[in-house]
Amino acid sequence: MSQPLAGVCVLDFSTLLPGPLATLLLAEAGAEVIKIERPGKGDEMRSYEPKFGPASVNFALLNRGKRSVAIDLKAPDAVERLQPLIARADVVVEQFRPGVMDRLGLGYAAMAAINPRIVYCAITGYGQGGPKAQVAAHDLNYQAESGLLGLAAGADGAPVVPSALIADIAGGSYPAMINILLALRERDASGRGCKLDIAMADNLFTFMYWALGNGLATGKWPHPGGELVTGGSPRYQIYRTEDGRFLAAAPLEQKFWENFCDAIGLAPEWSDDAIDARGTRAAVARIVAARTAAQWRAALAGKDVCCTVVASVEEALADAHFQARGLFAQRLAAAGRAITALPLPVDPAFRRDAALGYPALGEHNDLLGD
Repeated sequence: MSQPLAGVCVLDFSTLLPGPLATLLLAEAGAEVIKIERPGKGDEMRSYEPKFGPASVNFALLNRGKRSVAIDLKAPDAVERLQPLIARADVVVEQFRPGVMDRLGLGYAAMAAINPRIVYCAITGYGQGGPKAQVAAHDLNYQAESGLLGLAAGADGAPVVPSALIADIAGGSYPAMINILLALRERDASGRGCKLDIAMADNLFTFMYWALGNGLATGKWPHPGGELVTGGSPRYQIYRTEDGRFLAAAPLEQKFWENFCDAIGLAPEWSDDAIDARGTRAAVARIVAARTAAQWRAALAGKDVCCTVVASVEEALADAHFQARGLFAQRLAAAGRAITALPLPVDPAFRRDAALGYPALGEHNDLLGD
């Protein structure tokens, strides 16, 4: 198949994670992405460790196959020099605090005056308006204030620091790409672009659909360790094995639960978890703790029980299933080396298949006006 975004030009004023990942998704589907970076240092993520070539591997993974233009946006002639790019751009992505791009003369109104077809996507933590619009925060803060963080707690009852940057990616990057594609589709009909307001904190509420539904419909708001998917059920638990590893057990439906009880040899008096969920959970924990992770992997194989051993990232990359899916086939090149490119939720039929690198700072300054 041809790449669906071939011919689409994206100006990326963003840094770090949310915006660069959104534009990487667009680039992998064929768009030309031009990073607009500050001279001298560029995107802050370039300086992170560890390195892969001259920049950090984080930067390399998120900026594969893009171009880079280095320009001081505060310079008196910055807008004039950027005009040729603005005039031919289809999409602009930025993640400054609200009002910053307007003060630079590069807000939506200014760009739309040059190019009415431009789709302008602004990614922020709390959105373009509202009492918190100017508040500084990071992923952990957005999860905390949306209520999402409060649904997960450790043994001591304290919220657990998430291992995934859910707000940045699922609340920022993915909604940005979705809405950019919707805006481009709408532009096909209207001929005009628009401004998109992507607020990472706002977009976290979708992940709590069940918690919102329970609370709004019944007045019974969820709490950590109390509900089906927050640790309140033996059917959705993480159990420690004999060798200190963990079994992720999710036999939620009755047929899976019955298969699970049979496979581990759970005594009949504990199989009806509706009577005593805590007691059933303790009984399952004792059984799981009596065998190693490898023994459980073998014992549960083919039993249709929705149970898996918790893998490390290294183990997951070597998993035969993911390897067979071709998940790690794309390559990222730098300094004579090549590693696996970042797996992305873009169908392989639409993705670039070449081993690509990332741009040097200002490598494509020839794209600027004189």
